Amino acid sequence: MTSPEKIVADQAWAAVLRRDKAFDGQFVTGVLSTGIYCRPSCAARHPARKNVRFFAQGADARAAGLRPCKRCLPDNVGRDEAAVLAAIDEIKSSGGRPLLAELAAQVGYSATHFQRVFKRATGLSPAAYARALREERARDELSSGGRVTDAIYGAGFEAASRFYDSMQGRLGMTPSAWRDGGRGAIIRWAVVQTSLGPMLVAATDKGVCRLSFAEGKAQLADRFPNAELRQGGADFAALLKQVIDAVETPGAANEIPLDVKGTAFQEAIWQELRKIPLGETRSYSEIAAAVGKPRAVRAAGSANGANNVAVLIPCHRVVRSDGSLGGYAYGLTIKQALLDRERSNTD
Repeated sequence: MTSPEKIVADQAWAAVLRRDKAFDGQFVTGVLSTGIYCRPSCAARHPARKNVRFFAQGADARAAGLRPCKRCLPDNVGRDEAAVLAAIDEIKSSGGRPLLAELAAQVGYSATHFQRVFKRATGLSPAAYARALREERARDELSSGGRVTDAIYGAGFEAASRFYDSMQGRLGMTPSAWRDGGRGAIIRWAVVQTSLGPMLVAATDKGVCRLSFAEGKAQLADRFPNAELRQGGADFAALLKQVIDAVETPGAANEIPLDVKGTAFQEAIWQELRKIPLGETRSYSEIAAAVGKPRAVRAAGSANGANNVAVLIPCHRVVRSDGSLGGYAYGLTIKQALLDRERSNTD
């Protein structure tokens, strides 16, 4: 019978092999052949398994005669998390564009090192995080029916031109159209038969804005009530073929342009979902930790469920901590089928 200790060690080793940031701070990896200990996510070359011993914390590894890795700085995990949270609070409270050097100085890091720490924790640079917050505020203002100019300056943009430069490509439609339910926007769509059943694909000129199963024009109109919906089209056909290929033969989904929008947290979650390698899964807690919000497991689940573009943003690769499938908007049969074909495609 396999002992509980071996199961835990096997799980820890698996986390090390995939350099899983979600496990940073939960244990350290001692490498007996080199005399150092590392974070699970350390980018250094993996040691031989026979030379590895796991410790609950750095102090235990030091007591065993090991020293901390100078590359991943495993003893700084707690300090890094506190620094990132403090920087996020400063970004939110300032409402503007705090300079990287200023943020780093406030938390006691060099600018270059803090850039890496912040991006490792959130998936975004401090500047991109601040920009996402401004865009989120602008979306909220626009969605509530406020004047576009008020939304621009209320969100912290210094000029209308900066707002349009930042938002135009991300919204996929003008700010006023977004506020008014997509009025004036053109969305091309089609329903095609796949091995998983009928699939709806819809796209603006920026990229795919909806991919779902067992839906049609009526459901698309509910989501974009004031957009102009056009079926098919020559330009759309090439994109549609790419989407079908990505569903039927997984492998190149990240190359397909998307036009999706959400809160800063949702977009960070979706970005993390697209990083999950083909044939692998992550738990909700791992995804939450990967975006720097380890306690926001439920929020991560909600962001997962808010995904408008199935498969291309692979929310089907998120499972429960015990390995069971959990939920899926289009049913567990489709979720299991997607996972099975992805795994077989990596064999």
